[in-house]
Amino acid sequence: MTADDPSHPPVPGRTRALLRSLTPDLSPWRASRDFRYLWTSGCITSFGGFLTLVAVPMQIKELTGSSFAVGLIGAVELVPLIVFGLWGGALADALDRRKLVLRAEVALGLLAGLLLLNALLPDPMLWPIYLVAALVAAADGIQRPALDSLLPRLVPHQHLTAAFALRSLYHNAASVAGPALAGVVVAFAGVQTAYALDVLTFVVSLLLLVRIKAVPPPTGAERPSVRAVLTGVRYAWSRKDLLGTYAIDLCAMLFAYPVAVFPFLASELGADWALGPMYAASALGALLVGATSGWTSRVHRHGRLLVAAAVGWGAAMALAGLTGHIWLVLLGLALAGGFDEISGLARSTMWNQSIPDEVRGRMAGVELLSYSVGPQLGQVRAGTMAGLVGVRAAVWAGGAACVVAVVAVAAALPKLLAYDDRTDPHAAAVRAEHERTAREAAPAT
Repeated sequence: MTADDPSHPPVPGRTRALLRSLTPDLSPWRASRDFRYLWTSGCITSFGGFLTLVAVPMQIKELTGSSFAVGLIGAVELVPLIVFGLWGGALADALDRRKLVLRAEVALGLLAGLLLLNALLPDPMLWPIYLVAALVAAADGIQRPALDSLLPRLVPHQHLTAAFALRSLYHNAASVAGPALAGVVVAFAGVQTAYALDVLTFVVSLLLLVRIKAVPPPTGAERPSVRAVLTGVRYAWSRKDLLGTYAIDLCAMLFAYPVAVFPFLASELGADWALGPMYAASALGALLVGATSGWTSRVHRHGRLLVAAAVGWGAAMALAGLTGHIWLVLLGLALAGGFDEISGLARSTMWNQSIPDEVRGRMAGVELLSYSVGPQLGQVRAGTMAGLVGVRAAVWAGGAACVVAVVAVAAALPKLLAYDDRTDPHAAAVRAEHERTAREAAPAT
C-alpha cells in the first residue's frame, strides 16, 4: 500500500479533521484585524468587570452588614437596563456603532473611577454605590446593543458562528477564573485595589477600541425615537423564528435558573465547601464547549440546535436537583452550562445571520431584555418555590418545567424548527448584503 492509495486515506488527515472539529474555529481571528481588537478588548474588560462585581457587594456588606442592602443592587440595576437597553438599540441603528461603543466605554471607565474615589474616602458612603450601579446599568444598556450589532460588520458572514464561539470563550474563561481572582484581590488588597484594576482595564480596552474602523449607520437610518423602538419590536414580533428564540431563552431562565438557592442546596447536601464550585460549574461546562466548538460552524439548522440545547439545559438542571450526591450535582450543573453555551451560539448565529443591518441594533436591545430579565425572574421563582416545596424540589421541578415549556414553544412556533440558513430568505438577504458591502469595500484592481 502506498501513501496515495485512495482506498486507505491517511490517518493523519482524518486526525487533523477531527481535531479541527473539536477546537475553536479561528477563521474570524485570521480574517479580521478589527475582530482581534474587539475580542482582546472584551477579554480584558470581562476580567475587570468581575473585580467590581465581587467588590461592590463586599463593600456594601462591610458598610451595612445587611443582606437586603446587598440584594438591592439587582433592583437598582433592572429598570435602567430595560429602558436604556431598548433606547440603546435605536441609537445603534442610527449612529456609528464604534463611536457609541467608545463613548459608553469611557462612561463605564469614569464610573469605575467614581467607585474608586468613594472607596478611598476615610468614610465611604453607601448612596454613591447605588447611584453608580444604576448608571453602569444604563451605560451597559446603551453599549451592549451597539457592541452586539458591531460584530457582524467586522467579520465575514460565514464566520459569524465561529466569531460568537470565540467571544463566548473569553467570557466563560472569565466566569470561571474571574470571581476567584477577584476574591483574592478583594480579600488581600481591598476593594480599592479591585476598583483601581478595573479602571486600568478600561484604559487598555479604549486603546484597542479606538483602532477599530468606523462603522457608520446604514443609508437612510431611522432617527432614534420611541417610534423607532416600536418599529424594532414589531419586526421582532413579525419574525416567529426569532420570537421562538426569545421565548425559549425566557423559559430556560425562568424555570431552570436556580442560582439563588445554591447556598441552601449546598447546606442541605452537607457540602458547604462546594458553594464556590457550584457557581463555577456551569461556566466550566460552557468553557469546555466553547473550547471544542469547531463543529458548530458546520451547523445549518440552528433552530433545532437551540431547542435540543434548551431541553438539555432543563434536563441537566433536573438531574442536579434529583440527585442527593454533591458530585452529581456539580456534573449536572456543568452539563447545563455546556448546553447553555450551545443554546447561546445557536441564538446568536440566527440573530446575526438573518436580521438586516438597519434593525440589528434594536434587535440587540430586545435580545438584551430576553437574556437579562429571565435570570432575574428565575431567581424569584427559585427562591419562592424553595420556600414552598423545598430546595431540591425547586431545582428539579424547575428543570422539568423548562423541558415541557421548551417543547411547547417549539410546537407552537414551527418556523423556529424550520430555520435553515441555507434556505431561509432573511438569511439569504443578509448574506447578499454582506457580499455586496464586501465587494464595494474591496480595492479596485
